[in-house]
Amino acid sequence: MLIPVILSGGSGSRLWPVSRALYPKQLLALAGRETLLQQTAQRAQAMATDGYIVVVCNQEHRFQVAEQMREVGVSAPKILLETVGRNTAPAIAMAALHAMQRDADAVLLVLPSDHLVGDMDTFSTAITKALPHAEQGALMTFGVNPENPATGYGYIKAGKEGISPIERFTEKPDLETAQAFLREGGYYWNSGMFLFKAATYLAELEKYSPDVLACCRKAQLGIREDLDFLRIPAEVFQACPSISIDYAVMEHTGNAMVVPLPAKWSDLGSWVSVWECGDKDACGNVTVGDVFLHSVESSYVRAESRLLGVLGVKDLIVIETADAVLVAHKDCAEDIKLLVEQLKAATRQEVDLHKRVYRPWGSYEAIDEAGRFKVKRITVKPGASLSLQMHHHRAEHWVVVQGTARVTCNDKQYMVSENESTYIPLGAKHRLENPGNINLELIEVQSGSYLGEDDIVRFEDKYGRQD
Repeated sequence: MLIPVILSGGSGSRLWPVSRALYPKQLLALAGRETLLQQTAQRAQAMATDGYIVVVCNQEHRFQVAEQMREVGVSAPKILLETVGRNTAPAIAMAALHAMQRDADAVLLVLPSDHLVGDMDTFSTAITKALPHAEQGALMTFGVNPENPATGYGYIKAGKEGISPIERFTEKPDLETAQAFLREGGYYWNSGMFLFKAATYLAELEKYSPDVLACCRKAQLGIREDLDFLRIPAEVFQACPSISIDYAVMEHTGNAMVVPLPAKWSDLGSWVSVWECGDKDACGNVTVGDVFLHSVESSYVRAESRLLGVLGVKDLIVIETADAVLVAHKDCAEDIKLLVEQLKAATRQEVDLHKRVYRPWGSYEAIDEAGRFKVKRITVKPGASLSLQMHHHRAEHWVVVQGTARVTCNDKQYMVSENESTYIPLGAKHRLENPGNINLELIEVQSGSYLGEDDIVRFEDKYGRQD
């Protein structure tokens, strides 16, 4: 049985300000109409036996992950929730332990959720060629033919052409070393995709990183169901060493083999990577959104919320979102994460959130705020509802502009239609629901002495969220 495992735990800080901690790059459409996660899920579904897929993701992203997969027809994946990230070796171990409960001989196809693979036929062919070796106990990885001496990727040295034992791994070399690798030949970019039997991986993990496997086995015993998710116990998993599969297993095992993957591939790890994969104009520019250029060359310019004009520059990254603007030289693309670290140290919310914040029931966006008021635009999906809740410090006015709302306010329940409004007093126990078949859109005006998102006391919540 072939079970794809999608790893969706990253934050993509080098793609700030579009990628944020609570809405990372795998949830974004950076190369096509669909998000990177959705593209990965479709590749996985095409290879999965009986359509069975396992996803390992950060618990903060669980509703977005489930919704995005539903949107592309990947129904009911098994989603394992990490309350704390511990890198790829433990994440894959948790998926392997889960898969073996379904099939002791399961073969895992491990796929990062945020990579671009350009040719599905070539990808499928590589997996088909690798599968017999995996079934015989090899740990297969997929090597991409290097197009240039990139320093942002790891490298694999193959023992021979074609499917080959791996001689060694090199982690992100400097430019001189990467150039030497290309001159010598026999090197591949390390794609971070793997194919092996779950039992084989666990046996090798026990041999080379037994402390990781011990923690994961203990965590497996404590997994509990949470709606449609499987929650890994935080107190156990937090004690697990944080280590990648390369360091934990692949660089030590004698069973590692590489399969050439002659397809367009990128980990989209920086804005330069996104620019390289984009459709360029005659001057080498890639543009997204409402953008006007004049005398601009070899640049990536992206507008998320308004008109963006750029004049007389070369080799720049210019990114506009509703609450932040980034301007950087392409040579500094790898250092954007350092800027994000500064923002974290300054406790700026722009590191974590966009102006539009996604919730399992829909989304909200702050439109305006000052001293004692805040105005939001709220969207509630058909059939969805907010928690039954109350606020200690604010009252709320709701004006419905599309759809029909079912409102609970203390002991009353009533409908509010388009162009109608209602008032929720401070301290009232209330709930907002969308009983209709179209999105419910409303404007919320909050007023009070404190308007923070933590002023919520939940009494009931269909999504299992707790205060």
